[in-house]
Amino acid sequence: PLHSNNNPYASFGATLARDEEQNLWSTPHDVTHTEADDDRVLYNMIVVRNQLDKDSEEWQKLNYDIYTLRQTRKEVRSRWKHILEDLGFQKEADSLLSVTKLSIISDSQNMSKARDILLKLSEETNIFPTSWELSERYLFVVDRLIALDAADEFFRMASTVYPKRAGGERADEGQAPRRV
Repeated sequence: PLHSNNNPYASFGATLARDEEQNLWSTPHDVTHTEADDDRVLYNMIVVRNQLDKDSEEWQKLNYDIYTLRQTRKEVRSRWKHILEDLGFQKEADSLLSVTKLSIISDSQNMSKARDILLKLSEETNIFPTSWELSERYLFVVDRLIALDAADEFFRMASTVYPKRAGGERADEGQAPRRV
């Protein structure tokens, strides 16, 4: 035949699409993504959507909800990454934000402080959207920042870049995040 199917890259696009569908966070091929509660919610939404007829209203609504949740997660991760980069962690930002089932808390004594800082970030800044449920993923990130003695500086910068306004409005609504 004129056209051979022996091309090892022939299914590359299909593989990327499949990986993107299963990539619930930001790490392709991470089989641990359904371990965290927020990942499990998204995974369950995808499973339900995939059982529905694509032409149905329920499928379209669920597909929109999945897209919205993914975009929100990407936005939150981007906010954290910008602050980490502004703190001087340009090369380490992605690894500091990378959390899998194999991630561990560096010091169990830091757990309480990490929870307090994460809660404070949630209550006193807009680094998380108002509808956001705190993710265990960011507890690991805060723990890493404590180990690097950068957690308090991270909080100060988050307060500056994403300040809370009266009525819960985001200070950066409609704008790109300010770089400090």
